[in-house]
Amino acid sequence: MAEFALIDLIRARCAVAREDVRLGIGDDAALLAVPAGQVLAVSTDTLVAGVHFPKDTAPFDIGWKSLAVNLSDLAAMGAQPAWATLALTLPVADVAWVAAFADGFAALAREFDLALVGGDTTQGPLSITVTVHGFVPESLALCRDGAKVGDAVFVTGTLGDAAAGLALLQSPVPEGKEHLISRLNRPTPRITQGLLLRRRAHACIDVSDGLVADLGHICTASAVGAEIDLVLLPASPALLGLVADEARMPLQLAGGDDYELCFSAAPAIATELLDDLARSGCAATRIGCIVAEPGVRVRAADGSLAAPPRPGWEHFSP
Repeated sequence: MAEFALIDLIRARCAVAREDVRLGIGDDAALLAVPAGQVLAVSTDTLVAGVHFPKDTAPFDIGWKSLAVNLSDLAAMGAQPAWATLALTLPVADVAWVAAFADGFAALAREFDLALVGGDTTQGPLSITVTVHGFVPESLALCRDGAKVGDAVFVTGTLGDAAAGLALLQSPVPEGKEHLISRLNRPTPRITQGLLLRRRAHACIDVSDGLVADLGHICTASAVGAEIDLVLLPASPALLGLVADEARMPLQLAGGDDYELCFSAAPAIATELLDDLARSGCAATRIGCIVAEPGVRVRAADGSLAAPPRPGWEHFSP
């Protein structure tokens, strides 16, 4: 497949019409209109074969995940998705692979009325770079630097599923792992929940590299610390059924790739906030509190401090 035929294929399969797209794919740049009273939230992520997904992952799942991980960043900012660009590097322009990839990307894009407005294609080792754009009123953006001592710490959904799914891909376990592998390959960006957190959360981040690492980013930006209770970490029935107690701790604390939201808010609104999140279709759990002492500490059921083998994923770590 020639380059421009590849672009036409992606454009046709990912078509979403929006009035704020004045000019989309096909020119040197897109022309886009930002609504009055809104600021533009922009995030970019690159996924590399063998690093961010196993090399034999289905192309539909790669397309879905490449957009999902970016939308998760918009969710953490309380932003409403609008547009995306896609830079796709392929070893060969395989028509069937590109079509399935585009279908996965488009399936998630249509859920959020997101338009693909441009990008690039090139030949090389398989990697995908997506940039997403969303809108948020300037005064309502969720950031990492607003956590306050005394805040409660919450997390949406469940933790550890994606990391367990990766570990179980080659496992002989015959049944029950499909949910965990699905959580790895097709994460759900918590856009609806991020919008609900506007004016309510003091700080927010998505859990991409691991709970301890990502909550640590909030603490660093806010000049605070955090204490979380190991026994309060939410786990799915699939994780509880397939992973032993002692093996769940590192997956939930440092596994990453679940793309849930971790946020802090005043304890006084905890009940109302948790009820509203549950009604939104994704429950949240109170897992700890913000404290003055820097760092993230994890307490076991007996009150002792528990430490994961590592805080989370980090590129270029030794």
